[in-house]
Amino acid sequence: MYFQVERIEEHCLELFDRDYKYSIIHNTNGEVCGHYPRKIVFLEYESSDSNKESFESTVQISKLQDLVNRSKMARCRGRFVCPVILYNGKHVCRSSTLAGWGELYGRTGYNYIFSGGSDDTFGDAEEVLEDDCAVGNNDSQLFDKVRGSDIKLLKYLSVRYICDLMVEKKKVKFGLNVTSSEKVDKAHRYADFTLLSVPYPGCEFFREYKDRDYTAEGLVFNWNQDYVDAPLTIPDFFTRNLNINWSEYRSWDLVQQTQNYLKLLLHIINSDDENGLLVHCISGWDRTPLFVSLLRLSLWADRAVHASLEPSEILYLTIAYDWFLFGLVLFLFHLNIYIFFFCFNFLKHIVCDTFSNHLCMPLSSHSVHWKRQIPSEERMPNVKSSSSSSSNHSDQNVTWTGSTPLAVPGRRCTFVPDRQVRLEAVRELFLAAYSSTVGLKSSSPSPSGAISGLLEQFARGVGLRGTNAII
Repeated sequence: MYFQVERIEEHCLELFDRDYKYSIIHNTNGEVCGHYPRKIVFLEYESSDSNKESFESTVQISKLQDLVNRSKMARCRGRFVCPVILYNGKHVCRSSTLAGWGELYGRTGYNYIFSGGSDDTFGDAEEVLEDDCAVGNNDSQLFDKVRGSDIKLLKYLSVRYICDLMVEKKKVKFGLNVTSSEKVDKAHRYADFTLLSVPYPGCEFFREYKDRDYTAEGLVFNWNQDYVDAPLTIPDFFTRNLNINWSEYRSWDLVQQTQNYLKLLLHIINSDDENGLLVHCISGWDRTPLFVSLLRLSLWADRAVHASLEPSEILYLTIAYDWFLFGLVLFLFHLNIYIFFFCFNFLKHIVCDTFSNHLCMPLSSHSVHWKRQIPSEERMPNVKSSSSSSSNHSDQNVTWTGSTPLAVPGRRCTFVPDRQVRLEAVRELFLAAYSSTVGLKSSSPSPSGAISGLLEQFARGVGLRGTNAII
């Protein structure tokens, strides 16, 4: 198994190397996070034929590694903020939600004890634990330290927007708050960021998707359950140009909800030339990779990222990196395989031009809003692509009716055929490979042995052998 994971990791590095220069955040023995890749890719800039042989890092990787080490305890299960997509010089990141006091105290004490009293992840955090037992004051001081480190990492990565997919404000088990989130941080430590609460059902809900023979149309989440207390909260400057009635979100079926959230995420990453995005749910290994994968595949379909990869290659990278290497443990749970399947089967619902990055870019130019300037010493240099596959598209096939960038396009961009062909090719490859391994009926064998082999490892862990036919 170790050899197979190593081989998967190396193939992912080869695929990243096709289009990007990158550095590595080392996690060799899982010391940073036990269920993140052992070699975490930090994409620095897009490469071209002219600079293939040269590489000049844009970041102090040692500083980044230190920020990661110091911030890991701030988030549930140690799943720290990790950049996974580079788009026009901006990072799309993933993580889990913020850790609650129970997990934070438990893991801090555990690490201190089993490090022989030498764990200095939080500097003098252990002194906070020893001062007295007044939980309220100690909570505040410890949270200041660990969440302060989390915020430093976010700012270093130039992340400005945080999309929280949790349907609850805090995750509660047995009457205890086991996790928290930025939107309910009592000290308002995340006030410098734009927080979006976009509640989306977790993996348990996708059992209903499976029980309905993998039909998402008409499947509506029950928002009246007791634990569901996070409302949809999106700043007006992100909603005014999307032509979506957000007040009706509780009536949307799974297709509408996923489509509208993806439109929102695409709008966000096109609305700001400098700042990136963080997407997270609770643990960061079901809903989070769903939307990270859809973003990666949607941008790829428009040739905005991973421009040189073929459909089978982008499918391998997305499955292996976004799902397998960032959450190997999830495939031990039957429920998570259904949201995994939904992700790739859903591609048929985003082939039209309303999801095209080329259309989102003109629409996003309408969004003018206040931006806090992060001091330069807190953030990395913002390096634009030397040969960006997306930077050359913004003015193609668009006729402006005014003289400013805020003018309304006179006609819509026409990029649908290529986008549709590319996404349908990925979906067909996935269904064939999934059918031959997990067990869905397929009329033809999988054309990609590599993807089938990857999914076979998933199937062994999950133990699923279904008979459903997917159309």
